[in-house]
Amino acid sequence: MVIGAGQMGAGIAQVFAQTGFEVKLNDIAEQSLEKGIATIEKNLSRSVKKERITEQEKSDTINNLTTTTNIEDAKDRDLVIEAVVENMDVKTKVFSQLDEITPEHTILASNTSSLPITEIAAVTNRPEKVIGMHFMNPVPVMKLVEIIRGLATSDETYKTIEDATKSLNKTPVEVNDFPGFVSNRVLMPMINEAIYTVYEGVATPESVDEVMKLGMNHPMGPLTLADFIGLDTCLYIMEVLYEGFGDSKYRPCPLLRKYVKAGWLGRKTGRGFYVYDN
Repeated sequence: MVIGAGQMGAGIAQVFAQTGFEVKLNDIAEQSLEKGIATIEKNLSRSVKKERITEQEKSDTINNLTTTTNIEDAKDRDLVIEAVVENMDVKTKVFSQLDEITPEHTILASNTSSLPITEIAAVTNRPEKVIGMHFMNPVPVMKLVEIIRGLATSDETYKTIEDATKSLNKTPVEVNDFPGFVSNRVLMPMINEAIYTVYEGVATPESVDEVMKLGMNHPMGPLTLADFIGLDTCLYIMEVLYEGFGDSKYRPCPLLRKYVKAGWLGRKTGRGFYVYDN
């Protein structure tokens, strides 16, 4: 089961269903489930058009998916992956419920991009079976999955999730449980520093992105990427890093805070460091 039918949750459900897993996609809102399934169908249709998969494979994937608004339907699952909002209170509530509902053997995984797996695991009676599976966005395209061991995560749980990740044609990378793991601990300070260069008048967003694309061979500039991720998410992860390490190098740029307060969150709101149509 995948909990949360947003962009990440729908993507995770899709890659598991495409590989032959029987997947329940869960969300508290029926509308979110409908949107999630519509996104999956759109992705699959695009793949058929590009001849990456056949019409039969698309049909098989859809048949492997069911939707539910009832978390109690996790009672027969071997693996549950949580992909809800990046908020510790929400996540621990979900894990506490899942611990009560699911069989003893069930592995509970979180798609968190920065929150401590050890803290999430602590609200359950099975911390050895709690692990982080941090997929990258967009999930169907990106190969990396950071697998995060909590303090108590067992070797058996790690091996099971590593094998499952490989079966999805993804590349698992083992990471220990520290704020931001590897991906966001390296990426977010770079994005934050790019924002500081705009804040301090060193260069325009366009210039910063051009330097990083042409000079460092990045496929996308850091400010374009920040808009794609969502500036609210970037700010939240910077705050997790700042609080987790207590180091001033992780202090979020005041301009990032200002944009988030203004509701300029990037692509999803039509405005961030750039302006977007639709």
